[in-house]
Amino acid sequence: MKDLKVCAVCMRSERGKIRENLEKTSFYVSKAAEAGAGVVCFPELSITGYTLRAPEYVYEDLGQGAVMDKLDRMAREHGVVILAGFVERSPKGKPFISQVAAGPRGLIGVHRKTHLSPPESAVYEAGQDVEVFPWEHAVFGIQLCYETHFPEISTVMALKGADVIFLPHASPRGGADEKIQSWLRHIPSRAFDNGLFVVACNQAGANREGLSFPAVAMAIGPDGRIIEIYTSEGEGLLLVDLKAGFLDEIRKHRMKYFLPHRRPELYGEISSLPPSQ
Repeated sequence: MKDLKVCAVCMRSERGKIRENLEKTSFYVSKAAEAGAGVVCFPELSITGYTLRAPEYVYEDLGQGAVMDKLDRMAREHGVVILAGFVERSPKGKPFISQVAAGPRGLIGVHRKTHLSPPESAVYEAGQDVEVFPWEHAVFGIQLCYETHFPEISTVMALKGADVIFLPHASPRGGADEKIQSWLRHIPSRAFDNGLFVVACNQAGANREGLSFPAVAMAIGPDGRIIEIYTSEGEGLLLVDLKAGFLDEIRKHRMKYFLPHRRPELYGEISSLPPSQ
């Protein structure tokens, strides 16, 4: 990993208002690039808006292909990696909740949400792959909202070489302080247990489906400690520097980096035992 400035954006995204959401995306990408950010992370479903109502029909004013082209050009123009959320249509049935990674040299990859919340599972298809995305400055993973509650995903990403995991959310209910306290119950452990950086952001404001998202973002170091927290009444962004030396320090410390001391031969029951009732 190299030193990296990242930007986590809290943005209000209305269902189906693709052009409007892309304009906001362009604004924040430009602002982040001017500040020296190399990665700009937007919330879950930032481009299409979060919806549980017929998401396959969300592209009301611009098609999915055109959206991908615009994000590709935006990333190339500003020389940054853009992580943006969208409903991904599938020819086989229900759509995916996806996050595209578009870079200065083109598409880096797409993450499809692997663990869907109970309401989401009725209208979306679950992704089947836990991948990481190598980039010239870092190897990163992406987890979307509900996925962050499953620690195995972070461990798999860490074992595949992730230096940073980005956690875009569309997590409603409660105020900013309540959401931060909720995140602090699990997100720091994803960083601490796996010796990597974690950066999270949430959608902002109310949408037309009756959901309200507190505008919060945070960055956690590989020691599990908070680097910075952002809260706001509306849209905004968090800029934070992720230092390669800090990551190296943790990973070279015999008592602070746990992954080399795993005993996976003891963990096979994770995939076979049902949860206790």
